[in-house]
Formats: sequence, structure tokens, C-alpha cells
Amino acid sequence: MYDVSIRLENKPGEMARMGEALGMAGVSVEGGGGWVVDGKGCMHFLFDDGEAARKALEDVGIEVLDVREVLAQKLRQDVPGQLGKIARRMAEAGVNIEVIYSDHANQLILVVDDFEKGKIVSDEWKKETGLN
Repeated sequence: MYDVSIRLENKPGEMARMGEALGMAGVSVEGGGGWVVDGKGCMHFLFDDGEAARKALEDVGIEVLDVREVLAQKLRQDVPGQLGKIARRMAEAGVNIEVIYSDHANQLILVVDDFEKGKIVSDEWKKETGLN
């Protein structure tokens, strides 16, 4: 799975234009979110095929800032403190979490500064918790 970071104009219709471009290309959004910073829409969306999403967006003039592989992690929703625990493990491994959101399957999506180190932490968490 891939996180695609994009910038949109902060005006009516931009999300529609984005969604329509992806739909026309047959690319489905699997999760994500966005907010306005300094008058611009800062968006992060999750896709199975990040490069197909990039192409669909760039073809209609939407600025794609980055395409990055993500870590998808299940947490035990019935146990308080799970986010703190996985974040602490990442920190102890020297991994900085740069973007965090949930996907449509209720998985925690992490975009990290060091994917390889982060994957080691994520894989160990999956083994320990039995959550995949």
C-alpha cells in the first residue's frame, strides 16, 4: 500500500476533481485524510497502486508531492494505550512517524522516515499481538 501526498487548492470542487480523476482511472481510495495549512489543502490518501494514483492526479493538474510505501498495523481497539505503545516502539528504534491515519479496514497507517526500521518494529508487533 502507498500513501500519496497531494496539495489541492482550498476552494469548492477540488475534492470532487480529485475523486473524479481517480474514478475515471479506476483507482480506489483505501483510506486517508486531509486538512488546510497556510491556505492550501494538504492531503494524504492510501492506494494499492501509488503510481497509478499519481498518474491519474497529475493528468488533471493536481500536484503530487510524494508517493511512499506505508506500514499497516492492527491495534487492539479494546485495549487502551495501543497507539502509545506502537509509537514508543517506533521511537525507541529511531523511527519518526511522519503521517498517521486509518484505512477503510480499521488499520493504523503509518508513513515513517525509515521504512526498513519501521517494518521491523511493525513485524515484531504483529508477531507479539497475533494481529495481522
